[in-house]
Amino acid sequence: MEWITAENVIAMVTALIGVLVSAGVVAYERFMQRGRRLGYRVQLNTPLRDGDQTVGDLTVRVGEVGGTEGSTLVLLRIENDGLRDISHADYDRSDGFEGLKVTFDDKTVQAVVATVPQAFERVKRHLEAEPGLRREGNAVLMPKVSLGRKQYFKLLVLLSGRVALDEIELTGTLRETDIHRNHSRSVDDRTPTFSPAARNIALVLAACVVTLAAIIVRDETPPPMGCARGTLTVTGSTAFAPVVRDLAEKYEQQCEGATVIVDAHGSTAGIRELAAAGAGSGKGSPAVIALSDGRKPGGYPQLRESMVAVSLFTLVLNDDVPVENLSLDDVRRLYRGEITDWSRLGGPARRVLLVSRDANSGTREVFQRRVLGRNEPANSSRDCENQDDPEAPVLRCELDSTEQVLSTVARLPGAIGYTELRAASGLKGLHRVAIDGRVPNVDEIGESTYPYREIEYAYTWGQPPADSLTAGFLTYMSRGGGQDIIRTHGHLPCATPKGLRICGED
Repeated sequence: MEWITAENVIAMVTALIGVLVSAGVVAYERFMQRGRRLGYRVQLNTPLRDGDQTVGDLTVRVGEVGGTEGSTLVLLRIENDGLRDISHADYDRSDGFEGLKVTFDDKTVQAVVATVPQAFERVKRHLEAEPGLRREGNAVLMPKVSLGRKQYFKLLVLLSGRVALDEIELTGTLRETDIHRNHSRSVDDRTPTFSPAARNIALVLAACVVTLAAIIVRDETPPPMGCARGTLTVTGSTAFAPVVRDLAEKYEQQCEGATVIVDAHGSTAGIRELAAAGAGSGKGSPAVIALSDGRKPGGYPQLRESMVAVSLFTLVLNDDVPVENLSLDDVRRLYRGEITDWSRLGGPARRVLLVSRDANSGTREVFQRRVLGRNEPANSSRDCENQDDPEAPVLRCELDSTEQVLSTVARLPGAIGYTELRAASGLKGLHRVAIDGRVPNVDEIGESTYPYREIEYAYTWGQPPADSLTAGFLTYMSRGGGQDIIRTHGHLPCATPKGLRICGED
């Protein structure tokens, strides 16, 4: 099984440890500690000293309490911190004593006061019942006291001298009950953010997350799905060529022995090149992929198509003409030659120059079909500056690539052209133009009615072998890790949830 790798096994074991530790702590607290638990904590241990004494904590006294010099006040909280109630029946008689006892080493108990919250009236009655709360030498004796879950009472004890915390001990005749000391927490102490159990769980889970992150974010990136050796040529769309160059570079870095050559001359020219390579190869599928802005023209039944991404295109205008938006009707009138000067559209008195792509361009075919609804007018200029056909209603030239269109529009005042969206980003001398107030935005594909968009198709000659470089690179580009690169270039991969819907509709 392909998924059984050393990294995956470690990741699964680490995740399982995290789950088991969490479940184990919950089970321990819920089931293992279901016995009775009686806890006690020392909340106050304060010696009563003369005001002139300078050793230890400083004290300020007002008035005199006779006979207390050198004594100590101790405040104890006795609490049921288990999951079960403590009742009279849980006590056992031992040496005539039946109840709870607090001892203070060799110190004499001078006085003791018990305080009980008003809500725990039954606890108060038990402390008053015969033989009642009493003192005996170094001990405070208590009768049988029933404590429900989370119930408690406090003892304020006056001792004959100083007492250390470890010299204070609570014992009793309770059967099968854990009597233990809790850490004291006074009002000045900061309440812990986590309980010990929660803190331990957090530490274990944090260790598991760090381990998983170390496995996922490792220096060695796994090779793409379908990694293969050999040489592959990718031709076709010049608009999509920047994406493919990035894809080819990353694929070659991750696939040792793979060489991907990007040789783009336009969508239609790429389809023809693929068809010629397939016809000349005899049997089998040549190592050629042709990319096309939109579906291939008819007459190539041997070509097999794969949808790659939704591409957005945009009109671009020289910065000399400060027009930011054109209606769809205005665009069509420009390309019919009915508007020959930008002053009619709110711009300066400047001649309109139409900079277009040649007949092999998929970007041009999409523009004609999606925006104009007809073919562009005939070419009337070879250099995009001088009109060779004096009878043509408007100056229009054709260029071989997206890069040539962009550089020409940026150079010539009054020039307008079209390009793939990402290619028009951050260029000097030109700006994008909205259509009917709508701008191209990959995040709004599906919700916007922006017209100038198309699906990018990848074509192969028949079905390439599954272990071939052609199949491997096609998978990487359309469904594998290459989708992230496609997205960074402003396209929406067809394999994404939104992309599947949009590519299926178009």
